[in-house]
Amino acid sequence: MAAGRPIGIGRATDYVARTELAMTLVAPRWWPNNPGHALVVPLAHHENLYDLPSPVGYAVHDLVRAVAGAMRDAYGCQGITVRQNNEPAGNQTVLHYHVHVFPRHPGDDLHRNDPLPGLADTEERRRYADLLRSRLR
Repeated sequence: MAAGRPIGIGRATDYVARTELAMTLVAPRWWPNNPGHALVVPLAHHENLYDLPSPVGYAVHDLVRAVAGAMRDAYGCQGITVRQNNEPAGNQTVLHYHVHVFPRHPGDDLHRNDPLPGLADTEERRRYADLLRSRLR
């Protein structure tokens, strides 16, 4: 998988992998106990799950699976949570389909916490992106 930066989010150093239809990057916003979580997004704009063509959905999910395995190996986490929100009532705040891949640890309280204010440090994001790139098969 080649790295790439086809859409306007994140810094070049955040990008981890790109396929023909999807890409992944280390998310710029982090949760307190789950640093280095990743986003997987389609290259073409699709607002939400309802608008997502099946081939694009398959490509996104294949990359989610690859990132989850790489994250578990690279971060030494004990689990993975995949989260995807649709429409404002479903807590979708960015109107471009995307899937969050979170590293999980016992007692991390992911679902009880809000994201940290501001953006994660650029060098910290680079470190996690490098770890993921090194483990993607």
